[in-house]
Amino acid sequence: MISSNSIKAVLFDLDGTLRHHIPAAGDVFVEFTRSIGLRISEEDRVRSEHWVHHYFAHSLEIQADGKLFKDDQKSFWVNFTKRRLVAVGVPTAQAIDFAPQASAYMEEHYKPAVHIPEDVFPLLQFLKDSGYVLGLVSNRDDPYHDEIKNMKLDSYFKFILAGGEVNAFKPDKLIFDHALKLAGTSASETMYIGDNYFADVVGSRRAGLIPVLYDPGSLFPDADCAAIKSFAELYELLK
Repeated sequence: MISSNSIKAVLFDLDGTLRHHIPAAGDVFVEFTRSIGLRISEEDRVRSEHWVHHYFAHSLEIQADGKLFKDDQKSFWVNFTKRRLVAVGVPTAQAIDFAPQASAYMEEHYKPAVHIPEDVFPLLQFLKDSGYVLGLVSNRDDPYHDEIKNMKLDSYFKFILAGGEVNAFKPDKLIFDHALKLAGTSASETMYIGDNYFADVVGSRRAGLIPVLYDPGSLFPDADCAAIKSFAELYELLK
C-alpha cells in the first residue's frame, strides 16, 4: 500500500508512458510475421513483448549489440529483428533468413504517429497545482528538452533527465540517484511511474523509490507493485 501523504515528487518515464506510438511497433511486427505465413499465437506475442521490454531495459544484449553495430544502424536493426523473431518463437535458422525482410518492412512501412494520452495533461496540471515536484527520467542517450517542448509538456517538469547525460541507464540505481538530487527529495518521498517493468519498476525500487507500473495493455498482470491501466487511476493512489 502506498503511503501517499509522504510523497513529495512524482517522476515519469517518457516513451511508452507519457508518449506513445500509434500503431504500436509490436502490433505491426506481428501483423507482418503472420502475413508471411508465420504462426504467431497471442502467447507468442506477449512473450515477444516481454523480451522487447527486457532488451531495452539496458540489457547486456543491447549493450553488446550497441558496441558491435555502433557504426551500422541497419545491421543493428536486422540483428534486433532476428532476436525478436526468436523471442516470438521462430527457429533461429528461420529467424536469420526472415530478419532482413522483416527489418526492411518495418523501416519502410512503420511510420507511427506520436500520441499523448488525453488524461496526461489534466494529471500533470493537477500534480503541479498540488505542489508535487515533477520530473522525467528516460533511457535516452541525448537530451530531449526540445521534444518535450514540442509536445507542450515542458512547463510541468522541474527537470528532464536522459541516461546518457549521467552515463547511467535504467534499471541502474545511479540514474535514479541523480534524479533524486534534481528533485531534491528522498527516495521514500518519490514515486516513479513507467511502463517497462524491467527498467522502471526494478530500477526505481532498487534505488528505494516507490514504483508504479503503467500497464494499459495488461502486459504484466502479475507485477509485484502498484499498477495502473490509465492515469485516471493515479489520483486514487495519491489520496
